[in-house]
Amino acid sequence: MNIAVFSAKSYDREYLGAANTLAGHTITFLDTRLMSDTVPLAKGCEIVCAFVNDRLDAEVIALLAAEGTRLIAMRCAGYNNVDLYAAAAHGVTVVTVPSYSPHAVAEHAIALLLTLNRRIHQAHDRVKRGNFTLDGLIGFDLNGKTAGLVGTGRIGTITGQILQGFGCRVLASDPFPPAEAKSAGFTFCELDELLAQSDIVSLHCPLMPATRHIINAARLARMKRGATLINTSRGGLIDTPAAINALESGQLGRLGLDVYENEACYFYDDHSHQPLPDTTLARLLAHPNVLLTGHQGFLTHEALTNIAETTFQSINDFAAGRPCAKALRPA
Repeated sequence: MNIAVFSAKSYDREYLGAANTLAGHTITFLDTRLMSDTVPLAKGCEIVCAFVNDRLDAEVIALLAAEGTRLIAMRCAGYNNVDLYAAAAHGVTVVTVPSYSPHAVAEHAIALLLTLNRRIHQAHDRVKRGNFTLDGLIGFDLNGKTAGLVGTGRIGTITGQILQGFGCRVLASDPFPPAEAKSAGFTFCELDELLAQSDIVSLHCPLMPATRHIINAARLARMKRGATLINTSRGGLIDTPAAINALESGQLGRLGLDVYENEACYFYDDHSHQPLPDTTLARLLAHPNVLLTGHQGFLTHEALTNIAETTFQSINDFAAGRPCAKALRPA
């Protein structure tokens, strides 16, 4: 079958290409993002493979269906950018990769925490300039601190287990905690109580209307003064201007992000040749106690292999007329 892969990067070509070796589908890798203007690039492709910042609203899905697309394969876990009702109405199947390597994202969350806490990014920049002073680089022991998990799916649970290994007491807030999280030794409580008690808060919940800006000005005010906030889930969980105000007042001590609520305009592309027009993002990056990476939590060999193999399992099932185990349906 013909597959159009949008937002394709070098690692997509490598790992998706390897996974397709036996199946032998015809793949067209496209650097551009999927949006209404780029839909014609998928003409004649029964399958479109998309990523987190591709646009898959009702308009785009209708245009894809008109061009002959029958399967949208999301090579990621998140699908908040996909209109599942429109897909169902046009007879387009949508599949995702619900779990590829929860360890990859959990470990990245801890990397952000450790780097921020021990100011490794600042120390590295100093040493490269020949400055070996230690002023302003004081961190804190993780041992004995209280860490709060907002969401206890696989990634959140693994993050909590790693934090337990550092000697942290782990609190958790989740309306529907899975059995693995319940047996992990976390103390479950309401979100406001978690925020008030935690030295470190790590977000691991999906983005939906109920969780958009779950961390807002009011919730930031309830946090321990000087606490650290980590988000490797979805940018829209945090009200960014409110977080910046909390940083500037000292209410929020450190902010580690692998996601940003307006990231679709910037992430995965090189904008180093021009000033950032997003003043909120520029203001965020100006803070020395902010660490931002470009949504790379998934970027490990193991995760990329699992993503590619799971994606092509769904594609092969679809091509053979078999049910797709990873198919999504409107709620």
